[in-house]
Amino acid sequence: MNRVLIVDDESDIRELLLLTLHRMGHEADAAGSCAEAYKLLSQNVYQLCLTDMRLPDGDGLDVLNHISERYPAVPVAVITAFGSTENAVAALKAGAFDYLAKPISLKQLRDIIRAALKLPQNPAARKAPESGTTISAPELLGNSAAIVRATEMIEKLARSQAPVYITGESGSGKEVAARSIHQRSARRDAPFVGVNCGAIPENLMESEFFGYRKCAFTGADTEKMGFFQAAHGGTLFLDEVADLPLPMQVKLLRVIQEKRVRKVGDTHEDAVDVRIISATHQNLAELVETGRFRQDLYYRLNVIELKMPALRQIPEDIPLIARAILARLAKESGQAEPEFSAEALAALKQYEFPGNVRELENVLERAMALSSGSRIEKQDLYLTEVADFESTETGVIRPTGAGELPLQDYLDRVEKEAIMQALEKTRYNKTAAAKLLGITFRALRYRLERLGIE
Repeated sequence: MNRVLIVDDESDIRELLLLTLHRMGHEADAAGSCAEAYKLLSQNVYQLCLTDMRLPDGDGLDVLNHISERYPAVPVAVITAFGSTENAVAALKAGAFDYLAKPISLKQLRDIIRAALKLPQNPAARKAPESGTTISAPELLGNSAAIVRATEMIEKLARSQAPVYITGESGSGKEVAARSIHQRSARRDAPFVGVNCGAIPENLMESEFFGYRKCAFTGADTEKMGFFQAAHGGTLFLDEVADLPLPMQVKLLRVIQEKRVRKVGDTHEDAVDVRIISATHQNLAELVETGRFRQDLYYRLNVIELKMPALRQIPEDIPLIARAILARLAKESGQAEPEFSAEALAALKQYEFPGNVRELENVLERAMALSSGSRIEKQDLYLTEVADFESTETGVIRPTGAGELPLQDYLDRVEKEAIMQALEKTRYNKTAAAKLLGITFRALRYRLERLGIE
């Protein structure tokens, strides 16, 4: 039977929490101060602590810090005053599992208790896979200081319900990190729904995010659930969240605050329980300053930030990552796994990899196809520098030199560089970039997916 510690100086709140826990089949002890809580913690083993933020001899953060230092496996949920968002955010940043606002909602209380008690009570440190190891689920690979820090942060974030904001360059593993947080969390048995915010046409965003009723508009022949309903109970990953237009940002903020969504064409709202993890390669703080991203939404999403390192920042991890990718590619293709020559590994470690892990995977897939034996040599990698480019005043982008690449690889690099320059010129406005390139928006989306550009 699970045992829960309640810390609150209000007797009626303590009685409410005790009664709720007993009805759920759990044992519970109650303390009215920090000192009483510390004494009970030293005498008993608990699976959860519910603490008020305001206590006579301290506050909920003191209890949280005490438990984090001495009993790190015990999740802590804090109870805050109505409208006290700053205290809630401070608690989440300090490592709280979740928070409850007064007056306490019994449904939310029961949901938090159930979720917290699903967490592993003794999370073991995970060892990095050895060279050549294949993995069934996305994992961060590496032993560098940057990867170790990211992995430790993921373990900490998995024991919380706080919104997470993941930053990093395109292809640096932001979605892998998001999935890893979800798979280690109390929500691991519920859906993980990933959404590329930049790939949804603006006129379809509301119906895609919130769903729609049958006959809500022309073509709505059936009822459809949106991303929020699909992720209910689990995690909603908003990739490239900076691409959301301002009107959609307003609607998203309201859903996050109210935890309720209304389908297009519906008259009532449905409660949704999702954890939001967002990511982008752009600088959201700068977008807030220029008015392209709402400040209030930024603070809602960026409760805890996780930074993913670029591949060039962790060259010592490249051999391990490359071998793991190669093992997976060989298994998927039914081929024997080739080895790397020392020169090939050295070349991989020295290469800049502007496309990060995604580019490394493309390089290795091509190398497997081009290698003549069971060994990948340096020349099989084709790590030739990308040709220089320049743009004319009319916006036409042209190569100034031809790299020593197979024709299709060279054309892909030319196309990728042209698209990246167009995106940079238009401040990553895909519609404007498509016009600059002289192609349709749909054609640009296709090329972005084919070339692995986020």
